[in-house]
Amino acid sequence: MTTRYKKSLLAATALALMPLGAAAQELNIFGWADEMPDEVLADFEAETGITVTFDTFDSNESMIARLEAGASGYDLVNPSQYAVQILAGRGLIAELDHSRIDTIGNIGESFTNVSYDPGNKYSIPYVWGTTGLAYNKSCVEGEITSWSALFDEKYAGRVYMLDNMLAAYIAGLQINGFSANSSNPDEIQKATETLIAQKPMLAGYNSTNFADLVSSGEACIVQSWSGSVLQAIETNPDVVYVLPEEGGTMWIDGYSILGDATNVDEAYQFLSYILRPEVAAKTTELTKIATSVLEARALLPEAIASNSAIYPSDETIANADFILDVGDAMKFYQDGWTQVKAAQ
Repeated sequence: MTTRYKKSLLAATALALMPLGAAAQELNIFGWADEMPDEVLADFEAETGITVTFDTFDSNESMIARLEAGASGYDLVNPSQYAVQILAGRGLIAELDHSRIDTIGNIGESFTNVSYDPGNKYSIPYVWGTTGLAYNKSCVEGEITSWSALFDEKYAGRVYMLDNMLAAYIAGLQINGFSANSSNPDEIQKATETLIAQKPMLAGYNSTNFADLVSSGEACIVQSWSGSVLQAIETNPDVVYVLPEEGGTMWIDGYSILGDATNVDEAYQFLSYILRPEVAAKTTELTKIATSVLEARALLPEAIASNSAIYPSDETIANADFILDVGDAMKFYQDGWTQVKAAQ
């Protein structure tokens, strides 16, 4: 876990100007790295006088483990869709009072009744994207359209998979014709065997600088989250991001209030703030990750609003799986992933 953001100068100034005896306001958030710009947090602090501490995690699994340990001290958490199901099922996040989120009507209609959280009962969808692959045209043969390129021996030593269990299994399952949401032990075992067979040709598993590696040409093909390669695409026209013909996946990251949150009023202020169209547009412009706030797209520069890697067409994502909680089958993934990581 890293602490990405502590307290801005503006918030410190606001705190210094508070009347004597007034209670200091604070908000503690546990979120994905690189999805909430420091500039947006600073703007919120300047407007409200609330001091924000924003700690980051690098996987839903590590986040869930941290919260299950108890007494986390956080007020808001930033789970992906299947993690919302897990956290709600374990009583770790609270039901939301929509009357306290005055901008909730700004969420796009397609995000207001998601299957993992009908009626946005526990989570406010905020940003979304896809999991696919990125490649460098200068070192591949023709157009890449399939996960199979990640298993092609001619690219041995120049391929990276995401260092994330469920992300890796997306490719391992879909290349075998299975759903990325499979709970079938035999299918998960087949995907495990596929990933083990692939491992000798990989340059490695990487969830940090894979975009830089494919941009430089050190890697020819990388499994990728859509928002992570946009800067590489902007600076290097040889970098291409695609959803594979097998489907890839779509994901949504939102915000939930923890059941033991201390600063609940401040949490609702934050949720109302980030759902403003101008704030959501600023988030997308700075992160290159699509927002669930419908009106925000019209406020974006055309180069971002029309970028198919950020806002893929309905046709493009029609075949994409949506990762949900697989329940007890998760143990098959965890056991398989242990085998994959231990393989030579």
